Amino acid sequence: MKLYYYAFTGHKNGLDRVKRAAVVLNKLRAKGIDTMLLVNDFRAGLVAKEFGVPESVTIETIQDIDAIAEVGDSVIIDSPEDDHGRLVKYCSDFKEVFRFAGSADDKSIHGEIMMRLNCDDEACISSVIVDDVYFEEHKKENRTLFFLSDSDADKTILKHAEFFKDTDMELLLGHYFYVKYEDELSKIFKTMHEPEEYMDLICSSSRVVTASFQTALEARVAGAEVIYIELNELTQEEKSLFSLLEIITVINFNKDIYQQKLLKIVLTPCNLIEKNETIVGKIINRL
Repeated sequence: MKLYYYAFTGHKNGLDRVKRAAVVLNKLRAKGIDTMLLVNDFRAGLVAKEFGVPESVTIETIQDIDAIAEVGDSVIIDSPEDDHGRLVKYCSDFKEVFRFAGSADDKSIHGEIMMRLNCDDEACISSVIVDDVYFEEHKKENRTLFFLSDSDADKTILKHAEFFKDTDMELLLGHYFYVKYEDELSKIFKTMHEPEEYMDLICSSSRVVTASFQTALEARVAGAEVIYIELNELTQEEKSLFSLLEIITVINFNKDIYQQKLLKIVLTPCNLIEKNETIVGKIINRL
């Protein structure tokens, strides 16, 4: 039996799901589980290697999982795609199917095990997955790090250049940024960091400003002040989680609100996120 982890990826979708997948797959592999990562583009597989996942397979969509996985295998699905009825076959053919919930109302349809932000019973598994490295103690540098996400296909940063003026923010580039775009961004930011520095910078920065949900969680667990730029409306579940973690939200690069909220940040230690050993243990118990 092999366990496949399908993470929906692409230059317009970022790599949050790959970061979650790497945490789970590395833990499972260390416990002797045969695993394989499935992604939608070759670049995502290369980034996964940076996070310790040795290999991956590229497929087109969620409907192609069974072109790779065989009857009797197990599958974790982290994707917002419409499966067009394919989930019925997956739950019939595969030993276990784990699926990330898209919302609080998203229910198990065919017996698949749900992975949820707010998981308060044994029927589900937490989908709040953060690498162990962020739970360790780190020496902080007095730095405000800005990380939009791993992609910026619409050049969102350039459209909001005024937001960054006189802030001394340092930019962490995304893996899907391009050379010519970097040249344009250098006119806004005095300091820019390469994507390969991601983990070290998230751990060591005293403040992180981001539009990535996964990055916000990682930075907060690492002990940083976190300001989340809300470009797409958060669900009530997401808002509640951020409130518990004391992650500040600013809607759509509102600079006045950003500056006001900076004055009000008073952090307490972040110890509300379940450790990965517990999450992975629950997955293994189902296999």
